[in-house]
Amino acid sequence: MWYLELLLPLLLLLKDVSAQWNVWMPRDISAMTNSCVVIPCTFMYPSNIKPYRGVHGIWYFGQPYPQFFPPVVYKSRTDIVNESYKGRTKLMGDLNQRNCTLRISSLGAEHSGRYYFRVDLGGANIFTYPDFSELKVLDQPTIDIPEEIVIDESLELTCYAPDNCPDMSPEISWLYADYLPDPEYNSGYVEEGNTAVLSSTLTFTPKPVHNGLLLGCRVHFPNTSFVYERLISLDIKYPPRSVWVNVSQEVMEGSSVMLYCEVDSNPPPRVSWMFGDQELIWDTASNVSLHLDAVDIPKEGVYTCVADNGYGTMNSSMYLAVKYPPREPWVNASVTVQEGSTVFLQCSTQGNPPPTLTWLKDGVLVGTITAEEVSVLELTEVTPQGDGTYRCLAENEHGRASSSLNVTVEFAPILLEESKCTVVREGVQCVCVASGNPEPIIEFQLPDLNITINDTESRFNYYTHSDGYTATGMIKLREKANSGGNGAGAINVHCHISNMYGSETVRLELQQEKKYMMAVVIGTIGGVAVIAFIIAAVRYVGRNNKKENGNPGQDLVSKLENPSMFYSAVKKDKQNLRKKVLKTELLGSKFSSILEETSTGDDGEYQPVGSVAHLEKQELNYAALEFIGGRPREGASAQGDDGSDYTEIKAK
Repeated sequence: MWYLELLLPLLLLLKDVSAQWNVWMPRDISAMTNSCVVIPCTFMYPSNIKPYRGVHGIWYFGQPYPQFFPPVVYKSRTDIVNESYKGRTKLMGDLNQRNCTLRISSLGAEHSGRYYFRVDLGGANIFTYPDFSELKVLDQPTIDIPEEIVIDESLELTCYAPDNCPDMSPEISWLYADYLPDPEYNSGYVEEGNTAVLSSTLTFTPKPVHNGLLLGCRVHFPNTSFVYERLISLDIKYPPRSVWVNVSQEVMEGSSVMLYCEVDSNPPPRVSWMFGDQELIWDTASNVSLHLDAVDIPKEGVYTCVADNGYGTMNSSMYLAVKYPPREPWVNASVTVQEGSTVFLQCSTQGNPPPTLTWLKDGVLVGTITAEEVSVLELTEVTPQGDGTYRCLAENEHGRASSSLNVTVEFAPILLEESKCTVVREGVQCVCVASGNPEPIIEFQLPDLNITINDTESRFNYYTHSDGYTATGMIKLREKANSGGNGAGAINVHCHISNMYGSETVRLELQQEKKYMMAVVIGTIGGVAVIAFIIAAVRYVGRNNKKENGNPGQDLVSKLENPSMFYSAVKKDKQNLRKKVLKTELLGSKFSSILEETSTGDDGEYQPVGSVAHLEKQELNYAALEFIGGRPREGASAQGDDGSDYTEIKAK
């Protein structure tokens, strides 16, 4: 027997030991349930004691003192034992040879505990040894697991099965080891304290993927149905190997956002959210979320999740972009420049996404549309047309904003084409229109008369008006004689315009003269038509008088010789005649009015002479009459004193 082989060296050693009460047995021994166990035991007693009627022994369970009535496991004198040990115990050694080895079969969990041996040599020589052997009845094998399993470090797992039953020997196998990378197996015996333990060692290099993996050790006794298994979950320590955060995202200004961070590590790390050098939040967990309320522009930037579990550190970052409409653009102050110079207009703004910048002048696009934060509009060789309001418009998909500035262009006066002289009924009207900045000063010059007109004179109507950069001056020469003699063709009027940047003098051309002559011709034709009408009326009246008086010829001759008598005859129909004559005269006035400028203003501003309104009030009309064969009145010459060829006809 293997246990006897273990006891032999010990027995030889004990021969030399001085005689005393002593016992040897394994302090700890184990066995699987339903199997058996053999507890090796050797005892000693003083050599001067001679056993009386042989040597007897008793095994107790739990405690060594009989007075406390411990359960009897085995008793050599009788078969009286505790109920739980009936038929299960057997003394394997020879008490006379001081061998107290005990076998216990069909072990159960209730058999775990301390076992004491008591020797009975007869008479008063009875002694209970204080030493004991503690039995552990196992229902599963033992797996030796290192206190800490670290990634990429070689790991050894050992499974133990007690082999203290001579009738059966265990076999060990590993469960679920097929998932391990290149596993290695080693089997052996561990003998300690005269007890035997079968071992099997599994060696492999763990990876993070093996964390939480189930491994098992199986113990089987051949030729029996006894199978014992134990499963373990691998707790593999590894540093953070992945830190997952939101992808970079965009949010509208004023909204809320949640940032997520999830870490793969063992043990769980200390996770912190960082914004720059500022730690916003931290926790020891596998995932930590950061909630941001009312996001504004200062919160835009890089957010970093940092994980540290003592085995390593890892971090991951994301960019939070804050979207917002363009801010009110900044533009330089309004400027005043001289014609021909170069001006730079600057505009800058902020927005996300970056806004486009557009320059508008008086609502019209100028320059190019840029997609940069700063836009510079260059105005080269500025002309008067460059004067106006320039607006910088910033736009993106979330809104728009704009700012304006004024560019004022100063330039020398320019005479406009509306400047001219026009013949009107009562004389000549001259208009001078000039544009300039500062506002030009307008003066009229009459070189023939050596007169400069810049204020109202008795002979001239002078009028000025300003509208922005445009100044208008106008005069009316009340008498045609002022225009340079008989007829309007000799008119000589100059317009002088000036400001701080220059001056110019231009002679005003007489325009619309043909229209005036046409009006004279039409007026003459109208006068002839009136005369013809009067003659027809006289004839009609003469015929009527002839019928009434019987001597029409005499009356007609007398009337023709005396114009006043003719007037009396016509007086009866003066209302009809007056209407016809006025209609004809107004027709002539209409043609004259066409020649006048519509921009001359009200009568009260420059008081025109001979206006249509004034003519409509006149009741004095003229017609050229020629009396053939008529005699002049007494005291009157054949021609008027003033050389006029006109005869006066009064109508009241």
